[in-house]
Amino acid sequence: MTEDGGRRTERPRHSAPVDRAALPSGAGASFHSAQPQTFLSSVLRPLSPALRRLRLFLFLLASLLALLFALDRLFPPPMPGRDSPNALLVAARDGTPLRAFPGRAHIWRHPVRVEDVSPRYLEALIRYEDRMFYWHPGVNPLSILRAAWQWARRGKIVSGGSTLTMQTARILEPGTRSVGGKARQMLRALQLEWRYSKAEILTLYLNYAPMGGVLEGVEAASRAYLGKPARRLSHAEAALLAALPQAPSLYRPDRHPERARRARDKVIARMGGVWTAEEMRDALSEPPYAQTLKEPLLAPLLAERLRREAAGRARIDSTIDAHIQQTVEFLLADRVNLLPPRVSMAALVMENETLEVRAYAGSADFGDNRRFAHVDMARASRSPGSTLKPFLYGLALDAGLIHSESLLADVPQSFSGYQPGNFQQSFRGPVSVSEALVKSLNVPAVEVLERLSPAHFVALLRRGGLKLDFPRGGEPNLSVILGGAGVSLEQLVGAYSALARRGLSGKPRLTPDAPILEQRMLSPGAAFIIRDILESGGPVGRALESGAGQRRGIAWKTGTSFGFRDAWAIGVSDRHTVGVWVGRPDGTPNPGFFGANVAAPLLVDIFNALDARASARQPPPEARQERICWPLGLRQTRTAPEHCHQARLAWLLNDAAPPTFPDRLRGGESRSRFQVDAVSQRRALADCFTGQLQTREIARWPAVLEPWLTPDARRRAVPPPWLPACAGYATPEAGLKIVGASNGMELRRSSTGGIPTLRLEVRGKTDGEVIWLVNGKNMGRHPARASFVYRLEQPGRYDITVLDDQGHYDRVTGILHRGGRDP
Repeated sequence: MTEDGGRRTERPRHSAPVDRAALPSGAGASFHSAQPQTFLSSVLRPLSPALRRLRLFLFLLASLLALLFALDRLFPPPMPGRDSPNALLVAARDGTPLRAFPGRAHIWRHPVRVEDVSPRYLEALIRYEDRMFYWHPGVNPLSILRAAWQWARRGKIVSGGSTLTMQTARILEPGTRSVGGKARQMLRALQLEWRYSKAEILTLYLNYAPMGGVLEGVEAASRAYLGKPARRLSHAEAALLAALPQAPSLYRPDRHPERARRARDKVIARMGGVWTAEEMRDALSEPPYAQTLKEPLLAPLLAERLRREAAGRARIDSTIDAHIQQTVEFLLADRVNLLPPRVSMAALVMENETLEVRAYAGSADFGDNRRFAHVDMARASRSPGSTLKPFLYGLALDAGLIHSESLLADVPQSFSGYQPGNFQQSFRGPVSVSEALVKSLNVPAVEVLERLSPAHFVALLRRGGLKLDFPRGGEPNLSVILGGAGVSLEQLVGAYSALARRGLSGKPRLTPDAPILEQRMLSPGAAFIIRDILESGGPVGRALESGAGQRRGIAWKTGTSFGFRDAWAIGVSDRHTVGVWVGRPDGTPNPGFFGANVAAPLLVDIFNALDARASARQPPPEARQERICWPLGLRQTRTAPEHCHQARLAWLLNDAAPPTFPDRLRGGESRSRFQVDAVSQRRALADCFTGQLQTREIARWPAVLEPWLTPDARRRAVPPPWLPACAGYATPEAGLKIVGASNGMELRRSSTGGIPTLRLEVRGKTDGEVIWLVNGKNMGRHPARASFVYRLEQPGRYDITVLDDQGHYDRVTGILHRGGRDP
């Protein structure tokens, strides 16, 4: 229904459709105006065609973007991956390349980040190659048009239109220089900009730009040509490397220095407004320089080890100090020429505070296969010789068994059938713990180990982080302290660091992200005492220095394995722990090669090259010095003057002064009581003397040591002479005498192979019992009147001793040869 002039008319509900084309001009509007309208339709209806066009445009745009996205996903840019010829770089702590492992194409590439490159190089690169790099979307239309115009005008290429992104695309996907190739390059550049940030694109260029020969990337070129990291480039060097990718073969500074200079100067000339005029003048005046290309080869065996542990990484940063590594390798190379063929060396330098390895030389000369160049002896398990002795004495200190001057017996002894000898085949008699450790005496070490127990010793070492290797089915025994187990140089260095780290050993760290693993090897007090002994000989050794000059502050120990197969030297300073091994990797003996004459000199040279200045150290509260007395081993303040045969200044741990070990032969008390005439002080008994008697007490030395005492010490250690009236109870003045063998005798087996037999008797004692010892082995007590029969089963030296409970003794020495001529 409509209303017209107040007159109401009815409109049919259904009318015939209207042919708008048949209407006259203007009729359409009259027709539309005749339709019912709302406010919204009156506003929107005139814009409907524009909306339709907008909707169509958006649809086409979305379709295009979807198509581009699909094409991008179906045909992604060829990014470098695990299969690309990327050199795995193992670097020192300052970024110096240690060793690079090329890919299949033998390309040397050292991964680098934008922030690790000199700003001078980035300035030169952007200014020279692509000033609008940070503004264009991968393609610079103005540069393309300019290059096309110049080419059309002059008939040759005057300037390139490629952006850095396009150059990166060409590096990643090399193509032809045709129009199609350039178009493909532009599309790839757009893809890169779509996918990556400017910093990521720049990083790709910095790592993959061709730099001549097998070099790619600015870091590899800087290291190879200039011998420095890319972050330390000068202005001239930055310009040189910025120009190099333009023609890598023609501009190689090591082969074509004049061409390289001209290309460099061209870059410098464009740096106005970025560099100052003075900087540009200095850069132009700097002569071009490049060293001969060579593959980096520092710590090669460590690099190989880290490479095997890496999983798809392009760069491994190590803890190695390049300068220290070079020094150590030089010292090894200098000494190895003095060694016999097939003998190798290994050395390790570790920083105590961080446990980071600063130098790692697994072999003497990586280029000499005759010396087993590729066998890493820093990791090989070898016999440690005497290098475990410091831990034995330190653990015995912690167990309260000894102090630094405890009395030990360096004499031929047998420990349940085990008869150790010293390296020099000689013995010193009474020695202290300090002397036994400094002189590396074997018999005293076995004596202490017997008291501590081999199994317990090995367990304590394992608790402290040093796990020993034993043969399958092997058990710890007394030989372990003399090298009867296996350990590596790397393990020993970590264990010895406990002496400078208050008793905490640590596992050497090869990479900065390696965890710090440390375990308690010794108490702080025991570690301090052992280090003091190794460094200066202990309180006694320090007192004997007498103006010998300031000590270097190095505590060190050598070791030699059985058969001269391994020579060791391990040293500790405040800052570093250093280990050296010398030997043949195949285990062949090297007679005459031992730790003190082969490994120790190299150790000293390495410490001389390091900062080994010693700082004053204060002992921990639990370690203090006090005088003790031999032979009892007790404090001087608690020992009667007549029992203190020799006073010594000792380190005590936890205020404990353990007594001398019980006598293994005689048993009983360490003091002997007897009666003497009160007037003459001669020995007597009530059965033979009616006068006044006094009871005296003397301190007894271990029975095995009495034959080694000086005459003055023997007078204090044995009872006084008997009174004449008690002569029947006395031992003859001449003491004991072995008959049946002469000192220095030499015997030979008969041609029939018969075993020589000795029948010995003792003179000077008519009753009681005597003790017979052969090479320190207790053969038991025998009646003084009975003969002692002994069969010489094996060729070698024989030391035969007889002694009684009063300290009298006699000894003869002989040698049994195999027969025929003398050996």
